[in-house]
Amino acid sequence: MVSSRSDIASEVGSEIMAQGGNAIDAAVATGFALAVTYPSAGNLGGGGFMVIKLADGEVLALDYREKAPADAHRDMFLDSEGNVDRRLALSSHQSAGVPGSVAGMLEALSRYGTMSPAQVVAPAIRLAEDGFILNEDLAGQLRGNFNSFRNYPASLSAFANDGVPYASGDLWRQPDLAKTLKAIAEHGRDGFYKGPVADLIVSDMRANDGLITHADLENYEAVWRSPVHGTYRGYDIWSMPAPSSGGILLVQMLNMLEPYAIGELGWGSRETLHLMIEAQRRAYADRAEYLGDPDFVEVPAATLMSKDYAERRFASFDPVHASNSEDMGAGAWPEESPQTTHYSVMDAMGNAVSVTTTLNRSYGNKIVVPGAGFLLNNEMDDFSSKPDTPNSYGLIGRVANEIQPGKRMLSSMTPTIVTRDGTPVLLTGSPGGSTIINTVLQVVMNVVDHKMPVERAVSSPRIHHQWLPDVVRYETGAMSEAVEAELQAMGHKGLNGSPFPIGDANSIGYGNGLLEGVSDPRNEGGVAGF
Repeated sequence: MVSSRSDIASEVGSEIMAQGGNAIDAAVATGFALAVTYPSAGNLGGGGFMVIKLADGEVLALDYREKAPADAHRDMFLDSEGNVDRRLALSSHQSAGVPGSVAGMLEALSRYGTMSPAQVVAPAIRLAEDGFILNEDLAGQLRGNFNSFRNYPASLSAFANDGVPYASGDLWRQPDLAKTLKAIAEHGRDGFYKGPVADLIVSDMRANDGLITHADLENYEAVWRSPVHGTYRGYDIWSMPAPSSGGILLVQMLNMLEPYAIGELGWGSRETLHLMIEAQRRAYADRAEYLGDPDFVEVPAATLMSKDYAERRFASFDPVHASNSEDMGAGAWPEESPQTTHYSVMDAMGNAVSVTTTLNRSYGNKIVVPGAGFLLNNEMDDFSSKPDTPNSYGLIGRVANEIQPGKRMLSSMTPTIVTRDGTPVLLTGSPGGSTIINTVLQVVMNVVDHKMPVERAVSSPRIHHQWLPDVVRYETGAMSEAVEAELQAMGHKGLNGSPFPIGDANSIGYGNGLLEGVSDPRNEGGVAGF
């Protein structure tokens, strides 16, 4: 079973398993296909995280997050008055971190796959070279970004039809991207990080004040890390460690909620929503203070994920009053993109792969590398460019996530696998920038606390709080009018605002010998299995 944002990419992964490949082969093939069929977030020029549970029980976490180039420095996005220059941080060549996706996917394939790079990249090459018919979802995205693409000749060439927007029903071919994919298929990681493709990247950087060099590309390595592990009501939670904040915050919030009978309190009740908001508030405050790249700063992950810490952190919880975020600092002891994408894969042997990947903003910085056909990311904005200054998602960061050469920027991506007695029961994750972690939290709670089937667990309306700004965001139907009024009376803010779409959790559930694949109904997507 494969569930992703693209029905075509899901079919690619399913076909790879039908040909004898395992879930890792399928996940890598799906990832390369998404770079062709869902380019706003599927990518070669971005990065991501992968959580793998092997059939023998071993669980692994692969970090292929982008890195700051060697010439990056702490104040690189500050103007002459010391303020963050948003254009530079989001829409310039300097906004691009060193890409990690190709290295990460090929590292997973080499270590745990059964197929060659040529085999798993072949479907993506075919889709790029021969083209595919655009549906209204993708055609609408390309049309909506047309004015941005017009600023860059290579972007306009790749994403427009002879200078005019594509329409639904058009055949879309990407010959430059096909050439890059062929280089990867033939030469592996050297086909991207060295040779002609690397030359194209560096040439474009030199011509536009970018920072990425040949040395940056050649020195990039994906990193295997120990996965985050927590427990919740008899289930094991496996997720991504730092430099993702996702797994740590997910476990921390579940620990805060575990002492309360959430299932008995009920989905959408005032009591349940109040508990969730207060747990989210405290966890996101800790994110701002303590989390960053563990290769550069000491991340107190074990403490943040301990049940003792959760008890102390939640000791100030008031069952009848909202906390004030302005008065709440990070805990003590004795800022991502709506256009990220997540996909889940599980094979017949029990191998499970949960993957979240991104360019940061939709279509990254909108810049296609001339001659190479793929987009650059703008992940450098995920660093804290200035302490206590929100990034483009409103997330606050401090010294732990400041820009340093070679450092990986903090992320909210939360690819997660939930197991019971060693067997995967849920694979989930989401795009959504700062809302990612809370999306995953609610899918897990819906399955574990509210005993929902996975389809309902994914489709149920969601809420979001991230400490600052001190507002509750929500989807239509997340609470009744009566509950909304009660929460307002308790002091919760923002509840009279506009409904806010939250997440895109393409998930897989397993139980009673059956796989249940769910493409989040909030967006187009597809599930494929056999």
